[in-house]
Amino acid sequence: MFEPLPTPQEMSAWDAASINSVGVRGEILMENASRAAFQVLSDSVGPLRGAVIHLLAGGGNNGGDAFCLSRHLLDAGCRVLVFHTKPRRHYKRESGYHLNLAAKLGVQFFLVPNAEALRRRMSREEPPDILVDGLLGTGFSKTLRPDALEMVQLVNRVGKNAFVLALDIPSGLSGLSGEPRPEAVEADATVTFEAVKLGLAMPSARRYTGKLHVAPIGVPTQVKQAHPASHALMTRDVLQLIPEPAPDMHKGAAGRVLAVGGSTGLTGAVQLAGLGALRAGAGLVTAACPRALEPLVKTGLPDLMTLPVGSGERLTAQAAQEIASQAERFDAVAVGPGLGRNKSCGDFVAAMADLASQGLFKNLLLDADALYWLAERPELLAKLPPKTVLTPHPGEMARLLGVDTQTIRSRRLEAAKSMAEKHGLVIVLKGAGTVTAAPDGALFISPFSEPNLSVGGSGDVLSGVIASLMARGLTPLSAALAGVYWHGLAGRLLSDDYPGRGNLASEIASQLPFALKENFYDSES
Repeated sequence: MFEPLPTPQEMSAWDAASINSVGVRGEILMENASRAAFQVLSDSVGPLRGAVIHLLAGGGNNGGDAFCLSRHLLDAGCRVLVFHTKPRRHYKRESGYHLNLAAKLGVQFFLVPNAEALRRRMSREEPPDILVDGLLGTGFSKTLRPDALEMVQLVNRVGKNAFVLALDIPSGLSGLSGEPRPEAVEADATVTFEAVKLGLAMPSARRYTGKLHVAPIGVPTQVKQAHPASHALMTRDVLQLIPEPAPDMHKGAAGRVLAVGGSTGLTGAVQLAGLGALRAGAGLVTAACPRALEPLVKTGLPDLMTLPVGSGERLTAQAAQEIASQAERFDAVAVGPGLGRNKSCGDFVAAMADLASQGLFKNLLLDADALYWLAERPELLAKLPPKTVLTPHPGEMARLLGVDTQTIRSRRLEAAKSMAEKHGLVIVLKGAGTVTAAPDGALFISPFSEPNLSVGGSGDVLSGVIASLMARGLTPLSAALAGVYWHGLAGRLLSDDYPGRGNLASEIASQLPFALKENFYDSES
């Protein structure tokens, strides 16, 4: 269901354990990596014989990968030049071994200790058909020094007229965050070794990686199991968490969801949450809303039942008591869509938190304006039951943590992890590459970055989907993971019919059954 996303440090630990504990030689790992890179080039470009190929080798193991690859390219009939940034005597162990082997076989090497030397040397040679970036590896995380930055900029200029392959990661890109520091090589393809590194899974990395290829290089499974990665990428197999309908099931056994929200001008939000729950397979879905707004919530969706509470157009603390009296009827409760920011709404959220602390709700999800009131009254967080699901977007998460939105955008993983661990909650931090954080600190990344999901009401639909899955018996974490993936998949399918966006949030909900059919039962995503 998940692919490991090791951090650069975790990947280094895998390498070290393979070499030092198991006895796999580093030269073999490098050989395997270079053969995988050769195959990616062959598959991407076609026949390589006669191609002019320049390889750029930095001072670390990334440079060693380039040295090893140069030998295979020479054997394939390519015209190979290697530009290395350190004197040849600097390269030791695996890198030195493969450098010496390539040199013995006739590969040409040129020392280019700085960007100006690289520019002069390359200007004397025939322009390359292929440019291989082996300057910096996944361990890079700081900021490019001025000379290294100039090298990256030179690669990108030359790369406008050549196919650029990055080894493991485009140089200048952080292997931890996926952010350029401050610029990075813009590759046509990247071959990353053994597993996708955490930074490469971030949406910000996609501009630089081009087509991303993952190549096993021989790290033993036992090593990866003994040193598990702290992050994981969701795969389509996560959909297997969704219960398959039983032939004799009835609506009462398919989950009963209560979506709570609605205020003047925002009645559609709670309706969309209800629609998401219905399309995700819940048997019975009810919208609890202000009594005066019930006709609007009900309009156009006869499938949705209503529970009118209170007496006006806003939910109040008294309305929370009315909902609590009905709590036993529902398997999951989603609070917040369209709730509003009037003070009485804050009193309602406070009352719901008090009631939740008494164990009245079987499964609880908070979204939208419910999160606004949690940020306004942070003492309420301590009253939420363990594993309550919160589904903030970056702005809402910023309010919850008392920071600005840009801080959340640049530190999404840390933000979700700290919130989940501190409060014992399941956090779904929405956005491109949605992050789901478990109370134990485990982090799961969605593979989807779909513009078709960036519409008002999309998050309301997601809340309904997750609530539906909890109502159908999934744990809060499993429901969040399956719901996030399913919702993302629906957005990807919508892009076929709406390539320029323009779809509605209700159409995201309507796509859910088709997404499950196409990608769970019939084919791969």
